[in-house]
Amino acid sequence: MTRSLGLPLELADLDRTSGSLIVQRGKGEKQRIVYLTAEALEIVEDWLKVRGKEPGALVCPVNKGGRAERRHFADDGDGIYKLVKARAIKAGVKQFSPHDFRRTFCSNLFDANTDTFTVQQLAGHESPATTAKYDRRGEETKRKAVQGLKLK
Repeated sequence: MTRSLGLPLELADLDRTSGSLIVQRGKGEKQRIVYLTAEALEIVEDWLKVRGKEPGALVCPVNKGGRAERRHFADDGDGIYKLVKARAIKAGVKQFSPHDFRRTFCSNLFDANTDTFTVQQLAGHESPATTAKYDRRGEETKRKAVQGLKLK
């Protein structure tokens, strides 16, 4: 089933075989594919045991009886934010913003020596200059890069 851009994540957006997830409306209102780590995919599989495998919202509210409602959070965009904020408070995280996930994702990719172009694509950035702001690697990384060069 093809859906128009702008809708929240659906179960149909998840390809469990490849570990990919189609973000229908990402940064800049653009569609892109992101990939889950094996560990993240295991967590999603555990969630699907609670949520069920019927079509509908991938991330959905759970009622007081513990049943997933397979509907999207409120369209105001605050539903998932409130859910994650509540979990952050419960975990003792004092400062939190949804952008922390994005910053950590990009920074961790750079720490794993992922090239800027690939990080840019995964983040959905238009400009590599925006992506470069997430690169917190220092001088030691540059030194090691040069030391790794082989001259013929």
